[in-house]
Amino acid sequence: MIRHLKEYALIHLGGMIYAFTWASIVASAKGIGGGASGLAMLLQYATGFPMGLGYLFINLVLIVLALAIVGRNFGIKTIWGIGSIALWLNIFSAIVPPNLLGLGDDKLLSAILAGVLSGIGVGLCLLQGGSTGGTDIVAMIINKFRRVSYGRVVMVGDFVIIGSSWFVYHLRPDVSNPLAMIIYGYVMVGVFSYTVDTILAGNKQSSQIMVFSRMYAEIADDITHRLHRGVTIFDGVGAYTGQNSKMLVVLCRKQETSNILRAIKEHDPDAFVSVGSVMGVYGKGFDNIEVRHKKSGKLKNEN
Repeated sequence: MIRHLKEYALIHLGGMIYAFTWASIVASAKGIGGGASGLAMLLQYATGFPMGLGYLFINLVLIVLALAIVGRNFGIKTIWGIGSIALWLNIFSAIVPPNLLGLGDDKLLSAILAGVLSGIGVGLCLLQGGSTGGTDIVAMIINKFRRVSYGRVVMVGDFVIIGSSWFVYHLRPDVSNPLAMIIYGYVMVGVFSYTVDTILAGNKQSSQIMVFSRMYAEIADDITHRLHRGVTIFDGVGAYTGQNSKMLVVLCRKQETSNILRAIKEHDPDAFVSVGSVMGVYGKGFDNIEVRHKKSGKLKNEN
């Protein structure tokens, strides 16, 4: 119960960060981005319709379409994430003053900062199994009829939405260079994507440590019983010396690497050690393997 409450609280926090970024930075810079948020921002620029309500309306339409086409293949966390963002967009749009962060007319800095902060917000949501709707739902609908990668759906959607702002910016007398605003929009999307990927990769990144030492038994025992990480022992033969040797292989979380290296050095300062970064370590003590069911499209844990 507590774990679920924590997940929903972090999704709500991520939605709040995301909404604050759009209301305080993107809107102040008269910028544009991708996804449902970018489309809602375009609607606000063109008609004055509040972005928060526009974001909510767009996602409600997408949810209804998804229910009709693919069934109930998205969870309550997606709806919770959409509701959180819509709520905070309306709140921040009403209370946040223009140029709150003092960025002034620095459009490039605004685009970079907006990309980082919005990426952090979405990354928080995704880490908890949530979603911000928009292109996620569009990708789900498209994949009902044709297998297209999520990244390609996002890329095409963002390209079209940001590119179409050319026509809206020409209607605004306060925007002197529409092309520059579009380029800044693409910069924001690029920084956003990189930030989200970094957050997700950092959460799953692990280390693979290979150890060659005559004290292999003591090292393996210490890692197993004191540091509580599994160790696999392989037989090897030195190609130059022809002598038999033992090799230890340890998979651990990135933050555990220094403790394991310290334990190795305590037993054998002359041990030969190789450390590599790996992603996608699945099994007990790591991540669960998730596969998509062919008929329903739902993700299932295989561990």
